[in-house]
Amino acid sequence: MAMMNAYAQYNNSKILTASPAELVLMLYEGAIKFGNIAISAIEHKDIQKAHTNIIKVQRIVDNFRATLDMKYPVAQDFDRVYAYLQERIIDANVSKDALIVEEIVTHLRTMRDTWKEVMKNAR
Repeated sequence: MAMMNAYAQYNNSKILTASPAELVLMLYEGAIKFGNIAISAIEHKDIQKAHTNIIKVQRIVDNFRATLDMKYPVAQDFDRVYAYLQERIIDANVSKDALIVEEIVTHLRTMRDTWKEVMKNAR
């Protein structure tokens, strides 16, 4: 129990001290993790676990879309990608199709990797 509490405190500290760019990266990592959990749950016929984790991915993508600063032209491109992902997430959740979730995770990995490059170049 103490080990779990220490881990939770570490994670909380990590979030509280992260820069905005690092928080975005953490969200991408979380969405990818939850997508992978959903894929595994679908493969093991655990429909509730798949649903729960697909919803977590959906909430992260919703957050990304809601926080776009539309004064920048690139935000419109991101908005279109996020809108597409939102549609596919709904399709995945309705059908519990692991291939659709894998497609979503692939897009999220690409976006995460691009974000990492942006962070590296901004330093």
